[in-house]
Amino acid sequence: MPLPLSTASTCILSFLSSDNMHTLIEKLDNNIKWWSMYACLLGFFYFFSSPFIGKTIKPSYSNFSRWYIAWILVAAVYHLPSFQSMGVDMRMNLSLFLSIYLSSILFLLVFHIIFFGLWYLGLISRVAGRRPEILTVVQNCAVISIACCVFYSHCGNRAMLKQKPSVRKNSNWFWEKGERNTWLANFLRMNELKDQVCSSWFAPVGSASDYPLLSKWVIYGEIACSGSCSGPSDEISPIYSLWATFIGLYIANYVVERSTGWALTHPLSVEEYEKLKKNQMKPDFLDMVPWYSGTSADLFKTVFDLLVSVTVFVGRFDMRMMQASMSRVHEGAQQYDLFYDHLSEREDLWFDFMADTGDGGNSSYAVARLLAQPSIQVTKDDSLLTLPRGDLLLIGGDLAYPNPSRFTYERRLFCPFQYALQPPPWYKPDHIAVNKPELPEGVSELKEYNGPQCFIIPGNHDWFDGLNTFMRYICHKSWLGGWFMPQKKSYFALQLPKRWWVFGLDLSLHADIDVYQFQFFSELVKTKVGENDSVIIMTHEPHWLLDWYWNNVSGENVSHLICDYLKGRCKLRIAGDLHHYMRHSCVPSEGPVHVQHLLVNGCGGAFLHPTHVFSNFSQFYGKTYECKAAYPSFDDSSRIALGNILKFRKMNWQFDFIGGIIYFILVFSIFPQCQLDHILQDDSFSGHLRSFFGTVWNSFVYMLEHSFVSLAGVVLLLMLAFTFVPSKLALKKRAIIGILHVSAHLASALILMLLLELGLETCIRHKLLATSGYHSLYQWYQSVETEHFPDPTGLRARIEQWTFGLYPACIKYLMSAFDVPEVIAVTRSNICKYGIQSLSRGGAIIYYASVFLYFWVFSTPVVSLVFGSYLYICINWLHIHFDEAFSSLRIANYKSFTRFHINRDGDLEVFTLAIDKVPREWKLDPDWDGEAKQPQQWSHRIKHPSKWSACVSHQDPLNTVRIVDRFIIKQTDNQDFASSNGSINS
Repeated sequence: MPLPLSTASTCILSFLSSDNMHTLIEKLDNNIKWWSMYACLLGFFYFFSSPFIGKTIKPSYSNFSRWYIAWILVAAVYHLPSFQSMGVDMRMNLSLFLSIYLSSILFLLVFHIIFFGLWYLGLISRVAGRRPEILTVVQNCAVISIACCVFYSHCGNRAMLKQKPSVRKNSNWFWEKGERNTWLANFLRMNELKDQVCSSWFAPVGSASDYPLLSKWVIYGEIACSGSCSGPSDEISPIYSLWATFIGLYIANYVVERSTGWALTHPLSVEEYEKLKKNQMKPDFLDMVPWYSGTSADLFKTVFDLLVSVTVFVGRFDMRMMQASMSRVHEGAQQYDLFYDHLSEREDLWFDFMADTGDGGNSSYAVARLLAQPSIQVTKDDSLLTLPRGDLLLIGGDLAYPNPSRFTYERRLFCPFQYALQPPPWYKPDHIAVNKPELPEGVSELKEYNGPQCFIIPGNHDWFDGLNTFMRYICHKSWLGGWFMPQKKSYFALQLPKRWWVFGLDLSLHADIDVYQFQFFSELVKTKVGENDSVIIMTHEPHWLLDWYWNNVSGENVSHLICDYLKGRCKLRIAGDLHHYMRHSCVPSEGPVHVQHLLVNGCGGAFLHPTHVFSNFSQFYGKTYECKAAYPSFDDSSRIALGNILKFRKMNWQFDFIGGIIYFILVFSIFPQCQLDHILQDDSFSGHLRSFFGTVWNSFVYMLEHSFVSLAGVVLLLMLAFTFVPSKLALKKRAIIGILHVSAHLASALILMLLLELGLETCIRHKLLATSGYHSLYQWYQSVETEHFPDPTGLRARIEQWTFGLYPACIKYLMSAFDVPEVIAVTRSNICKYGIQSLSRGGAIIYYASVFLYFWVFSTPVVSLVFGSYLYICINWLHIHFDEAFSSLRIANYKSFTRFHINRDGDLEVFTLAIDKVPREWKLDPDWDGEAKQPQQWSHRIKHPSKWSACVSHQDPLNTVRIVDRFIIKQTDNQDFASSNGSINS
């Protein structure tokens, strides 16, 4: 049974014996400074325990970092003699724990090897071949070791030798009626009660002479005679008895489970069953992508794929060119692989648009759940509106983050959509659609299918692998959840009712359409699109905003198509890529209007992007545009950016790994600081500050003049900081921003270095460190081991001989891990006395590695604070780094999609629906679970099609969805630009 961390911390606190606890409390009562120390210890254990109370430890980087910090703090605390004067001597418990822990792991390792060998020879049941969980073995060894140490803290390793062993006074004191008063008295006298518990309840199992076969394989207890006794102890150690009991229970339990199949056939307990049921009753969604994770393999793969795509494929191989060459051309411009008119004969049509999904599972499912509902009821201006589900779903690219792969498409895209609207019963996930559209049984042509359909264009993230995954999962599969996908290529043209069209363009990584794509759409405009028709252009990137932001011109072919071919028939441009909602409408003026409305809605599931950065956009195609709606509002967007200061480290704790290494490189050449007398000897506070910052400046000058590693680190960091600044700024501004950014990091690293050195110097001067030398814990344990754990038969020597000296060496270096502060202090003193040349290469490596262990912990919060503050200043004051500053926050809230309605008059009604807060906890929807379903029933005909609903009903997207923008585009009047209910600053 794995050990919860809260239990572990409780056991560690219980290392204090009753005698020591009494001394500790007395010390705390006499000196108020110890209360603060005790409060710090309690806060320390609470910090490491509270996030995991009631949970099993999982092998993650977050848990590893907590245990890492706990280790180095314990290593620092146990060296302080002040704690020993308070009755807290951690050396015995710590060394005993490490010895028992390593012995337990080695013993169980040998057991599992033997057991697996017996299984391999066929001597035990085949079900025993299931390998044990390594983490479970490690945790059980930790539990055994902690239990033995707690017992030793309270009872010691005493072998109770008495003159009259046949008489055991008060052996049944708990049950005898006449002894109840004695029991109560003993309860009040904790020391006597403790002795009775140790001697009666946990007495040694007997003497070694009682077990002749084991006499040479046991550890003996130390002598504690009540009277006169002669000769060495013959009693088996109670610590050894307790350890052997626990090990025997583990082995017996393991053998019974594996050799009989009991673990595979025995029913679960009620508690385990409820836990398993609870896990099955909630979806397994992925978290938002950690963009600042220095240890994420997906991000490294994304960078590699992007480099390959840009350097190899762009300009040399284009999937769009291959699609054009494989398309079947019939009747001039009508290419049936690209042109779809099966919706054009309907009286009216509802359809939806979303983009940039496939990030966090919660946010993607929240949007998909709204899209899947047969209808959505929202309140607007005191009126209740019912918006039916769209017969058509348009997705504007970036289907999975951070890179396209089988895993990201299936887990981040298909999984949420299948939960929202299940695919048909005959759907097979591995099926490849060769001849699309693969119409369902009973449907002879596409126009007869009345279920929801889906058309998708790729985004830049979908192109990172050359569009390979997109082609496989979109163009060669027929179902995205319950949405039917007829499309065969990455771009398409849809003819909708009432002379409306949708052109879905594939911009690739060029931010423009290729020649073959331009040829198809231009010919279609000439032959199919009427003079009074209206066209909606759907692209992944919003050229109007990005070109304005980057001072760039892109999408020349798209502009040529809109301005010279459509000639005012483009009523609306829709795009994603930016993960917010913004709508701009053209201000009425003289001259032709190429595009009436510009709409960006990339809130389909990815992290949030700011809106206030684009608040000054106003010009496009020579016309003036006015922002009619923004979500989130400009004020909210600016306020959200503050999270980079407050939450950067919480949201991007993986960034610590790289950040701590960078800071250590910056000050590597400056360790150690030997001349600190002027700081410590100054009397005034202002004098301390002057001396401190003077030393920081001198360290900086020394680094510039003498160091190699640190100077190279500063130069490299300066180059990276300069490159990191967006290229839209002038070179001079980029250089200034980069220098200020690096200066903040360098100053922080130097200050942290000097603080660490001052702490070491103070401890050395007060003889708290540099007093014992290397391997001090192991040497101390060796000096007391024979006294407290007698070994008259030479068991330790035999083990050392059989393991060729590896076992004591492992014990030695395992204990040395807790001598890190002493190693730093001793080596630092030697360097300051004899110079760095006095160290061997191995000694220098050990010293700098030991310093790094502590410096890394101190630097990680600071590097995150400095970098987060840099992002906040840039995004709110300079309006740069809009992508970097908001991807760091990984905000799953503020999600939306746009629902369109072509009414019977031919006008286009536009509703943008949004949810401000995305639920994080889901449960099985009782309406979905309770609704009767036929075996072959279509999911879009179910009243409640989504499997999961929010655990808190008032947080469910169906109850929190609202309209953030509403307008109408008149098809008959190009100058009637919309009636907007959108909000910009509220």
